Amino acid sequence: MRLTGKRAIVTGGGSGFGAGIAAKFAAEGAEVLVTDINAGAAADIAAQIGGRAHAMDVASLAGWEACLAEAGPVDILVNNAGVTHLPAPMEEVSEEDFDRVAAINMKSIYLSARTVIAGMKARGSGAVLNIASTAGLSPRPKLNWYNASKGWVITATKAMAVELASAGVRVNALCPVAGETPLLASFMGKDTPEMRAKFLATIPLGRFSTPEDLGAAAAFLCSDEAGMITGTALEVDGGRCI
Repeated sequence: MRLTGKRAIVTGGGSGFGAGIAAKFAAEGAEVLVTDINAGAAADIAAQIGGRAHAMDVASLAGWEACLAEAGPVDILVNNAGVTHLPAPMEEVSEEDFDRVAAINMKSIYLSARTVIAGMKARGSGAVLNIASTAGLSPRPKLNWYNASKGWVITATKAMAVELASAGVRVNALCPVAGETPLLASFMGKDTPEMRAKFLATIPLGRFSTPEDLGAAAAFLCSDEAGMITGTALEVDGGRCI
């Protein structure tokens, strides 16, 4: 029960890695607010873990302000919500797709800093976890703007860690390889046995990341056990980036 007495927000918590993180946090004793643009998905996960649900658009300042009002003072923030574009040559990705990736993967973290993180700083404590990707460390072809957005998340995490350390707020990131989440088919272009085999061949441990993998790593980094860890981008990738 490493997170007993802690209040946490997990964005994109209605499925995939976010749902795994929310479930692990609840199992470790945290009070979890599961947020997702899909209200039904958020409510389903919240019901399963004994948490609360909140529907929100993470690319909206008003959305973040409403989320904070619902949550109350927050000890842990997980910026997990993310999207990708379909594999394509960089010059063929539409402006609409680029803007969507930038808004959800990048702008949302900026907006969280203006709301939730500002409160942590004022109280002198908190743990922030940004979900990046191995794509930000070792980019895959034809996912250029997604790769770039996750590289931005890693740099933003380190910059935030440096600035917020004196305020008692730790900031870290996780870099998972692709997993059994709603984004998997988008990463691969199409979900076929052949594409899965090709993708898995790049992962030394031979399997995708799971929500449970991410939940375990997140619980550690957001607990007091990781009190001396800030600014790290932990690879949860089965050796993909070696």
